[in-house]
Amino acid sequence: MLHTLQNTLVSASFKEQGAELCSLRRKDTGLEYLWEGNADIWGRHAPILFPIVGRLRDNTYRLEGREYSLPQHGFARDKSWQTAKEGADRLLFRLTSDADTRQHYPFDFELLLGYHLEENRLSTTYRVKNTGAAELPFSIGAHPGFRCPLLPNEAFSDYYLEFEKAETLERQLLQHGLRTGKTSPVLNGQLHLPLNEALFKDDALVFAGVRSSYVVLKSRKNTHSIRVDIEGFPYLGIWTKSGGAPFICLEPWYGVTDPAEARQQDFRKKEGIQRLAAGQQFECSYAITVE
Repeated sequence: MLHTLQNTLVSASFKEQGAELCSLRRKDTGLEYLWEGNADIWGRHAPILFPIVGRLRDNTYRLEGREYSLPQHGFARDKSWQTAKEGADRLLFRLTSDADTRQHYPFDFELLLGYHLEENRLSTTYRVKNTGAAELPFSIGAHPGFRCPLLPNEAFSDYYLEFEKAETLERQLLQHGLRTGKTSPVLNGQLHLPLNEALFKDDALVFAGVRSSYVVLKSRKNTHSIRVDIEGFPYLGIWTKSGGAPFICLEPWYGVTDPAEARQQDFRKKEGIQRLAAGQQFECSYAITVE
């Protein structure tokens, strides 16, 4: 079932499966900004990543001497969510722990995903509540994919990312989706990151410590843009599928993929893990603005 929020400027549609944003369109131009989810290339649009971001080494983790398995980016994106509340400009989805989630992730939780459409800006808020007696370790993140190029007769390489502040950033290098422990410089005191296919031949760009509170996807050939607010998130992923896929994902994360070589450690000590005491709540949000 699809749910839609709209105003005079923008229409946004969402699936109950994964509580996933699946369309973000300007009404004045008819321009669709979100990747359409072509299964032959990448079949998703904007999945939520929970309770992990990225991969686990061997798809497993250890907790108090036991071993558990989780798929890449966790299970929330593949679950059917409940619609908790609807309004003219707001939509709230709920996911709670159950017998199936506890087999892979032995914790009790409530996860609320709220959307708010205001003019040409869509805000997404994640709220994690620990409903159990034990401490809740988790990661959470966003994975929105945007059409790139946006218009016909343009190329991926016509686009660039503009950061709020001049950035000096090194990417954490990946092998089979895991961090190798090595880094490579990408920006050195620059505002702009030109996009090209070669950037992604070795998988995603993974950055820690981005200073900017937002990043904007822009074109040299048109005036349209997509701004993603990322303030507060400790990691930023930027990804497209290698081989010339016509989309780009701008991903704010509270968490990061496993290292390739390190021995398995207790899940609570995994890099990027958030730890929530019983009865406590964690909240973070990001926003997408389309021009």
